[in-house]
Amino acid sequence: MESVLSALRAAARRQGLSDASWAAAAGLRKETLSRLRDRRTCEFATLKALARAVGATVMVSTEAPMGLSPDGHFPAAVDRDGEARLLDLCASGTVDPAVWRRAGPPFFMAGLAVMLAGVRGFDRGRYLALAERLHPGASAPEVFALWLARSPLRPSRFLPMLRARRRAG
Repeated sequence: MESVLSALRAAARRQGLSDASWAAAAGLRKETLSRLRDRRTCEFATLKALARAVGATVMVSTEAPMGLSPDGHFPAAVDRDGEARLLDLCASGTVDPAVWRRAGPPFFMAGLAVMLAGVRGFDRGRYLALAERLHPGASAPEVFALWLARSPLRPSRFLPMLRARRRAG
């Protein structure tokens, strides 16, 4: 739900809508919209109303989106091209959440940011803050352990390539 709300919120902002005006356009109270930020679930009708207010649609599918894990938290796989794009992003040094969100599912990208926070030469505080902006709670050790166990990206392969890319940089 977080990624759906984030996409809808971005559409509202592009249209110049504040939370209050977006909620009103959806026929909801501003408090309802505010409470959604702290919840993991909501009525589908509420999401539909918020989407309709910004000219978007929300759909339900029984199939996982192509290329994602069944829960949508990870890419199904990271091929060489995907790995190269992630290496470029990490080597760039940007911690712009919008740039990182475009690169993959929020939970996956947050875990990648946490991983970088532990690498010499990366600003630990900035990358942990980025991780929390992408997926609140991602920097907790038990959450990162879950990321490590489930991620298709292997740090033992990725980090040496990143170090080499940064040296060549």
